[in-house]
Amino acid sequence: MSSLFLLSAALLATLGPSPSASNTDSCLPAGIKSADVVSARTVRTRTKGEVVTVTVAEKLKELRARCRKNKLIDGQGREIRFYQLVGCWGNPPDDYQPQLARQAQELVKLRKRYRVIEMTCNPDGDQKMRAAVGWQSLRRR
Repeated sequence: MSSLFLLSAALLATLGPSPSASNTDSCLPAGIKSADVVSARTVRTRTKGEVVTVTVAEKLKELRARCRKNKLIDGQGREIRFYQLVGCWGNPPDDYQPQLARQAQELVKLRKRYRVIEMTCNPDGDQKMRAAVGWQSLRRR
């Protein structure tokens, strides 16, 4: 009997993710996966730059998220929402300033009610794109 219990426990451990991971995964909105990148940044080392990323699963763990009534809730009981950022253009569109202003307004409104996880528009951590946006805005002045 005890060997059957150990065998079934070992089988469950190898078959799938932990209950807490699958619990939050079941509440993720359509189009968001636990392996998606939330943020990425380049960290310089002595020899080269290294990209450090944070995934949805890591961010949810940091926030102590759980699934309650089919909604993601953080450790303080606030509902979690995901927001896909814009602004990583190599050559920004003509209307990039209104797009960024609209994004800022939407984020302010969402933060009043929800815990917002801002999904980067640049999961590769490439700083060249961001530098190009800054250069373009200086050139147009």
